[in-house]
Amino acid sequence: MTKLLHLIGAALLLFIAPALKAAAPPAFVIAGETIAPGTRTDLRIPVPEGSDPATFIPVSVIHGAKPGRVLAVVAGVHGFEFASIIAAERLAERIDPTRLAGTLVLVRVANINGFEGRSPNVNPVDRKNLNRVFPGDPQGTQTQRIADLIAREVVARSDFLMDVHSGDGAEFLDAFIGVYGGPLATDFPLALKVAQGFGFPNIVRYAMETQAQIDSGRSLNRQGVAMGKPTILIEIGQNGSREESHVAAIVAGVENALAILGMSDATPAAPAAPARLFDGTTSVAAHHAGIYHPADPRPRPLAKGELIGVIRDYTGKEVERLISPVDGYALYGITGPPVEPGDGVVTIALPVETF
Repeated sequence: MTKLLHLIGAALLLFIAPALKAAAPPAFVIAGETIAPGTRTDLRIPVPEGSDPATFIPVSVIHGAKPGRVLAVVAGVHGFEFASIIAAERLAERIDPTRLAGTLVLVRVANINGFEGRSPNVNPVDRKNLNRVFPGDPQGTQTQRIADLIAREVVARSDFLMDVHSGDGAEFLDAFIGVYGGPLATDFPLALKVAQGFGFPNIVRYAMETQAQIDSGRSLNRQGVAMGKPTILIEIGQNGSREESHVAAIVAGVENALAILGMSDATPAAPAAPARLFDGTTSVAAHHAGIYHPADPRPRPLAKGELIGVIRDYTGKEVERLISPVDGYALYGITGPPVEPGDGVVTIALPVETF
């Protein structure tokens, strides 16, 4: 009888072992690094020297013990947006790879020189905005080389992309999630479901209808759209803040997204109905340099024809009055006082009842 049981057990192992092996995901490879299932690896993607100095992109890869989607979460595209960077740091510590299905790729700080230089918007090395140069150029300046590597090593390997921001220095902002839809975007229903899971008060749908929309000053999120990835933009915080409530909201939203995407065994939280829905935005830009005086530097409803702010030159003379071209909601903008020609002083979201 014992011998028979051993034979049965051996036969079962021969039958089960291949199935178990098939259920385990393969190693995850990024930037020449190989990450075993059920482990976390912290690495630096080297950005080689070019016409300006070399740098690096710090990344944490949490590769689950079970197969599943690859979620890319990119923080610190703008180095002065601290809440996103602290949230990425916290997520790396909280996610257990042995319980994860799939892979979480966390770019902790996309723009190291911008972060260390406390530089809003641009990389101080070449004065370029990382969020306007995708897909980048391996032979370009440092910012372009960073974009190229993020596009090839992070976005291309993902199944879902989150571009995480928080209001930059001298910027007001009302928390919102941007969701990419329209004929050139991928899986808007899934992206919207993940966006709703953050519970933020505002959701903006960006309809990608022409290639020009994607290509003009291409941001990271539009790079995701161009590469066929469901994509959302996360924005919370203002004036370079690192408020705990903002960090916690990003962390909670990403963890809930893992549940929605089937990457964790947690039950997704019931989505909170957003206070406001918007279909696209329009921006008002300055045409003069000088000292900017906003009429009311806060998120708020705006009426067409309403005063947004005044620019004075360095003698105090008024050189420009900025007026709202539409009825809408001032979602984010600059608080001044410095302003240059081309600066967007306010982005106005266009309200809708439903998508």
